[in-house]
Amino acid sequence: MKRAGQKVVAGTEAPGTSQTSKKQKTSLYGSGFGESDLCTSMDWGSLPHHVILRVFQFLTLVDRARASSVCRRWNEVFHIPDLWRRFEFELSQPATSYLKSTHPDLIQQIIKRHADHLQYVSFKVDSSTESAEAACDILSQLVNCSIKTLGLISTAKPSFMNVSKAHFASALTVVFVNSKSLSSIKIDDTPLDDPSLKVLVANNSDTLKLLKMSSCPHVSPAGILCVADQCHGLKELALNYYILSDELLLALSSEKHVDLEHLRIDVVSENPGQVQFHTIKKQSWDALVKHSPKVNIVMYFFLYEDEFDVFFREETPVTHLYFGRAVSKAMLGRIGMNCPRLIELVVCANGLQPLDDELIQIAERCKNLTAMGLGECEVTCRGFIEFVKMCGGRLTQLSIMEEVLIPDSDYSLDRLHLEVSKHLGRMWFPDMMPTW
Repeated sequence: MKRAGQKVVAGTEAPGTSQTSKKQKTSLYGSGFGESDLCTSMDWGSLPHHVILRVFQFLTLVDRARASSVCRRWNEVFHIPDLWRRFEFELSQPATSYLKSTHPDLIQQIIKRHADHLQYVSFKVDSSTESAEAACDILSQLVNCSIKTLGLISTAKPSFMNVSKAHFASALTVVFVNSKSLSSIKIDDTPLDDPSLKVLVANNSDTLKLLKMSSCPHVSPAGILCVADQCHGLKELALNYYILSDELLLALSSEKHVDLEHLRIDVVSENPGQVQFHTIKKQSWDALVKHSPKVNIVMYFFLYEDEFDVFFREETPVTHLYFGRAVSKAMLGRIGMNCPRLIELVVCANGLQPLDDELIQIAERCKNLTAMGLGECEVTCRGFIEFVKMCGGRLTQLSIMEEVLIPDSDYSLDRLHLEVSKHLGRMWFPDMMPTW
């Protein structure tokens, strides 16, 4: 290939071109990036600090550490505080995880030199207890930190839940007490408890804006109520349904509290057939929406059919609904009757009964519906087209598996996609696989 390129150049060369210019062309355009002539012609150490910093921000931690040994200037950038404001500790045991674990020596260097720079910190751990213990050990050493965002992410259970409750609580206390400016916390599947939340509130009540937690069995409704009562700037909250209460919704609706923007509720059955879910009063929901009229209320259901009885018997201001297991026709009928604020609905499974009437009722009453997903369900082509016709172009997301649609005497699958496309105002086809 190189010879062919040289022949083309020679054939088009202007008379009198010097050999020197030929060499320059070969040097600048024919060489690969890693060849010595290019490397020696560039002074990598003279790049501006902000350029090197930008490059470092795209590197993995290991590559970042290696790059710091290129020259003195790069090593200086490696220790610039701005580079260490956002960091994710990856902790894993080689035999149990696919994660590339952060090297222990590098962790110690970060704690020693950059603990007071860390502001946005997350810990990603595998399922081993050793990894979770290591995360707690690191948290315990962040005594000089001023963290704003904290995330504890388990790639698989049980992880943090196998850690001693006392060890976990004492590690969190170090961060909660010393930071005093925490604004965002995501803690799932952990031994977080009420006393820890009280410490959090005592030191960060003026700054906390986002709290996401689920599967934290040691947190009670009273513990989360303490947060709502004193953290008046809280804008986003995610929790399990068992922690939700009328008192909590009223606390979030007080005059002192800012408008809540996002409330996510996970409704999960840990013991099938043994969980009795409580009811939230309509007056409590109404108070929340009156106080925060634009709030998004997202509910994720992972229940069995006989456990849905207490839900949606009265008007509920939910905006996003996701059903991860089979849900009955009767339940979907209640949604059409009692969820006027609904924006998004995803039904992963229903059974073998067509949902035509339920979908049409949802289209009639849920005037804000813009997204719909159906998995292992059934709906006739005629019923589905009627649903789409009633919703019209406001359906910006429509993910329906092809197996859901039942051809009838009026519409085949080929004709269906043309009719649906016409009513949506854009080209549409059924999904081979769900996209939610």
